[in-house]
Amino acid sequence: MHYARPLLQDNYDEIADAIAGPGFIILDAAFPQQLTLGLVDLIAARESLLKRAGIGREGDYQLDDSVRGDAIQWLEPGAEPVTEFLSAMDKLRQALNERLYLGLFDYEAHFASYTPGAFYKKHRDAFRGKPGRKLSSVFYLNPDWDLAAGGELVLYDEAGEQELTRVAPECGRLVLFLSEDFPHEVLPARKSRQSIAGWFRIKS
Repeated sequence: MHYARPLLQDNYDEIADAIAGPGFIILDAAFPQQLTLGLVDLIAARESLLKRAGIGREGDYQLDDSVRGDAIQWLEPGAEPVTEFLSAMDKLRQALNERLYLGLFDYEAHFASYTPGAFYKKHRDAFRGKPGRKLSSVFYLNPDWDLAAGGELVLYDEAGEQELTRVAPECGRLVLFLSEDFPHEVLPARKSRQSIAGWFRIKS
């Protein structure tokens, strides 16, 4: 499902319908251009502050370039573009709860930066029956992206065998998908690319 409108709230019904089935949606120009470009400028200014991302949690946490190569910084309210983005996503959380009764109780997100050649192997953001991440989001911050550069997000069917769609990391594009249902990977690109990765969570 693919829509292009300038304001996220205009898409609440379409988003809910898509999440109910097929379980994912791609939206272009999801936010006002001023907000999007504010986030582009902010991640560029913070590039040196991003830290290598690892895999696993707590005692199992480790850095592994053979699995993922992005650097991240978790988002906190403060800078105006971040505060506005998090507010918009929280309104989406409430709208989806009203329409789909998902029980989403919060949203967490981080800036993500991939250097040329960096990738993230096929993985799931959540496992069925486990509390935590319910709905994943990716918002791209790459002005004038060259489609020939690669760097797509690939969503697979639940078995992880059939490719469902490839999403180019074009600026202003928002992808939402059910965390349990879609194994996915980030392909390497020939140039650096930035995004905000986020997750709506349910309570344990």
